[in-house]
Amino acid sequence: MDWYYQNKRSLPWRDTNNAYDVYLSEIMLQQTRVEAVKEKFIAFKQEVPTIKELSEIDDDKLMKLWEGLGYYNRARNLKKCAIELTNNHQATLPNNHKDLLSLPGIGPYTAGAIASIAYNQPIAAVDGNVLRVLARLFAYEHDIKDPYTRTQFEDVLNTFYQQNETFLLKKDTNAYSTLTQSLMELGALICVPNGTPNCQNCPLNKSCKAYQTQTTNRIPYRSPSKRRTIQKRTVLILKQDDNYYIQKRKPTGLLANLYEFYGIDEKQSPKKLKQQLNSLTILSMQKAFTYKHIFSHIEWHMDVYEIEVKDLTPLLQENSLILSYKDLNTIAIPSAFKPIKDYILTKKS
Repeated sequence: MDWYYQNKRSLPWRDTNNAYDVYLSEIMLQQTRVEAVKEKFIAFKQEVPTIKELSEIDDDKLMKLWEGLGYYNRARNLKKCAIELTNNHQATLPNNHKDLLSLPGIGPYTAGAIASIAYNQPIAAVDGNVLRVLARLFAYEHDIKDPYTRTQFEDVLNTFYQQNETFLLKKDTNAYSTLTQSLMELGALICVPNGTPNCQNCPLNKSCKAYQTQTTNRIPYRSPSKRRTIQKRTVLILKQDDNYYIQKRKPTGLLANLYEFYGIDEKQSPKKLKQQLNSLTILSMQKAFTYKHIFSHIEWHMDVYEIEVKDLTPLLQENSLILSYKDLNTIAIPSAFKPIKDYILTKKS
């Protein structure tokens, strides 16, 4: 905690005394780097400053605000939770851990983070940073991807809070909030996830068993991830003059309900593409480029074709749009298709 007072970063959601800030930032930070979140957080809060307004936001606007952060179900769950809070909790996050756990999209970690950071409750919040710090502190060699490990460390912290309440609160009236954030910050800045930990400057080095036994290079242990599936796809830039066709993906599955360029879940030849687009008058077709996009469990290997047609309207249906190249920036298009959007905008600039 002493180290944290001196070394904590200035972050837009930190020390605001606003539970919504803690909640929003924690959801944004899942699977996403702090540097990528800071500007997004500020922009989101400017547009959606309260839980009530989050509950009422248009879905397409929500997706646009979330654009670039990925894992779009997080944003959908934010809105679901905001609706629940508005309807049943006066548009306020409860300060009770059990009530927090009952909300859509809030699991044990997020509930612990809100309870401890925002409300200074003696509740453990164990994220990847805290897992790494504690695993090294205790030279804990079990797989940190195993849910059992997280449960063990939650128990350790909760017991510590119970046994040291008087001392902690005498030191800092916001001790639980401070300690939660200090463990996270230690993992982010000193006991780093990639590369060599800066053990010489760690406030816990005299107690750290991994440091004392020189095992920080293999602790924590993380079991290998499953190999990603490779899927070959064909994506079409369908254009009519300066207008482009985009469509919504299916309501379930990967990138559900988000806009994409016309996509086919297999590699296709120009001949097959012409057959598939027989309702359109094709003026020109060329292969633009190939690229791949990596998700956590799958890789898309994509062939991109640029196809100019006489009239795009035969393709229009309920969940599709024809947009000018300038209007492409007004719609949330997932980062999986950013190279295509960049290609279009570069050609037009």
